[in-house]
Amino acid sequence: MSDAPAPESKRGLIYLLSDGTGETAATMTRAALVQYDQMEIQLVRYKNVRTEAQIEGAVNEAFERGGLIVHTVVSPSMRSKITELAASKGLISVDLLGPLLNSLDRYFGVHSDGQAGLLRTVDDRYFKRIEAIEYTVKHDDGKTVSDLDQADIILVGISRTSKTPLSIFLSHKGWKVANVPLVMESPLPEELFKVDQRKIVGLIIDTDSLQRIRRNRLEKFGTDPGGEYASQSYIQREISYAQEIFKKNKRWPVFNVTERALEETAAEITRIVAARMGLPDKYLF
Repeated sequence: MSDAPAPESKRGLIYLLSDGTGETAATMTRAALVQYDQMEIQLVRYKNVRTEAQIEGAVNEAFERGGLIVHTVVSPSMRSKITELAASKGLISVDLLGPLLNSLDRYFGVHSDGQAGLLRTVDDRYFKRIEAIEYTVKHDDGKTVSDLDQADIILVGISRTSKTPLSIFLSHKGWKVANVPLVMESPLPEELFKVDQRKIVGLIIDTDSLQRIRRNRLEKFGTDPGGEYASQSYIQREISYAQEIFKKNKRWPVFNVTERALEETAAEITRIVAARMGLPDKYLF
């Protein structure tokens, strides 16, 4: 058994400078630090570094405390500023993003945009879509109307008028969509009339197309297509019922989905709702 003393742990201070959240710099630095388990290392994160004054403040602090600088900044001028200022103070600085961007520029034969914070913007859009999809699935076919006021768009129509496909399609674009079925002799939920009526859109279809859709669906599931659900007389009554509802609620724009592409109908719906709600162009797709 050796009586040699255990190696003394060495302390370190690493400054992470980023024009975004700094998560990329932190993740890569931690991955490298796995090789230095005898060290006591503290990470200091500077987020949203967008000005020379912020760079000077961070570098000066790193100098005073004897730190090392790691940065992920997309702007070439800002990267140069960090490198030059750190070098002037004798500090080690590591540019994690610059060499990759330069190589990609050469490979693609273009210059990168150099826009800060784009990854965070992409992440925000992603989470917005996930939230919209979860809301839309929860509010499909009138399953719940408890928080109908949170919907961006509310689709109303009889069975097989593309309510669910349209809802899911729109949710993947970031729209929270609820759809409410029109069922004869069943009153619409009171909550529907308490929300902003500019969000509500009616869907209609012609008799022959709807009959064909319903028959095909019944046959697909091995059900007799000759029942009332797919009969022309019943469908005509349903369509008449829907038209009466739409006439009573004249503020609801009505879209005929007969033989129309899903994308086309979705684009028109978002254009109308965005205009009615006074939403900016960024909400359109």
